[in-house]
Amino acid sequence: MDQGCVLALTPTAQRDGVRLGMRAGGVNAIAPHAILLDRDTAAEDQAREGAALAMLQYTPEVAYAPDNTLLMDVTASLMVFGGPHALSHRVAHSLRALGLTHAIGMAPTARGAWLLARHPRPAARRLVRLPQLRQRLQRYPLARVPEAQPRLDWLEGIGCRTIGDIQALPRASLQRRMGTALLHALDAACGLSPEVHAWVIAPETFERRIELNERLEHTDGVLHVACVLIEQLSGWLTQRRCAIQSMTLSMLHERGRQARPPTPLHLTLGEPAWQASHLIGLLRERLHRMVLEAPVIAIVVLADDTVPQPMASTTLFPEPGGTAADRARLLELLTARLGAERVRRPAPVADHRPEAANRWGEALSKPARMPDTTPGPLDPPFWLLDPPLPLQTRRHRPYYRAPLRLVRGPERIESGWWDPAMALRDYFIAEDPAHARYWIYRNRSAAHQDHDGDDGQWFLHGLYA
Repeated sequence: MDQGCVLALTPTAQRDGVRLGMRAGGVNAIAPHAILLDRDTAAEDQAREGAALAMLQYTPEVAYAPDNTLLMDVTASLMVFGGPHALSHRVAHSLRALGLTHAIGMAPTARGAWLLARHPRPAARRLVRLPQLRQRLQRYPLARVPEAQPRLDWLEGIGCRTIGDIQALPRASLQRRMGTALLHALDAACGLSPEVHAWVIAPETFERRIELNERLEHTDGVLHVACVLIEQLSGWLTQRRCAIQSMTLSMLHERGRQARPPTPLHLTLGEPAWQASHLIGLLRERLHRMVLEAPVIAIVVLADDTVPQPMASTTLFPEPGGTAADRARLLELLTARLGAERVRRPAPVADHRPEAANRWGEALSKPARMPDTTPGPLDPPFWLLDPPLPLQTRRHRPYYRAPLRLVRGPERIESGWWDPAMALRDYFIAEDPAHARYWIYRNRSAAHQDHDGDDGQWFLHGLYA
């Protein structure tokens, strides 16, 4: 309702007899069960700004127009997104994700697209050639042209009901009687005069908030609202040619006596990204693992860490096993689904003791620089036992399920004098009767470290595949 009159209505209300412009008393008499909502211009402005940000992912040239309309110059985007039909579907999908109803018109001129978007038949709203547009506009009703509304009765009185009818009249005489507004609008629609637009400029930082009409108690509802902000974030990143390495989704709870701090959800990416579908997929995995401790009344998305967008690969043939970005996305998906503590990557340190050198870090952290160490005469296995397994000795030979035969070695390690875990060892590769190989070592005491014949305890430290 706007100033006590119906401004917009649902199809159900229309079937019940409610009409545009009807007073509140008439609505209550015809449809007493109808819900009347006052117009919220601030919410409309916020929705329009959010839609403009989301559309920036398809073109950097987006402008506001009257009657809750966005104008987009997609001339340079048609080939990128697969043509007019595919681009229209992408735009429609983004608008539905924002929770907005829409009508999309496409034409060689902005004013022509604006008029086609109001055509009752969706199939007639998309034209890409100027002669076809001019032919279609010849049959376009003047009743749908805003500039014709003040003199619509006079135009109908002289038999002008379409744009073609008024273009057939003498221009000079028509301009003296009606002014220039209508003629300039029709010239712009037909491509006979230039159009000037003020393009939307994205803000320096991205922090958007949505206040909810009702409390959300499940993460599925949070994801549905967060998708709106992610679409806007993707457009903001695209226009600024940036990508994010991390973002924060804050879920705000009750205020007042039952106030509690917001619940943050930090999303860290292995590789910079800006595509909405990728970010929503990771967010879905993280939210499905969460349980809300309190109802959510507002959601905020903040782009924490932005970097320039990575350049596209220029290689002729794809890399075997996928690109580095593909591998990073796999790690992101596994981390979001299993948790950061369950997905690790090697982070070795420069130490000759295998148990000290073998370290692990978070998969999405920056990979550690491999230590520059000189390889020994033995190739250690990838499977280490923690802790090493003490071995029995039978007939002066180490024994593990069967007598072991030393086939390579020794490789002497003397390291760790600076901490309590000092290692004085001789490593060997041993083989059992079934030709399975093991990495074993014999301890050497500090008192006898200069004597090769020290007979210390044997340990199994690693298994070969």
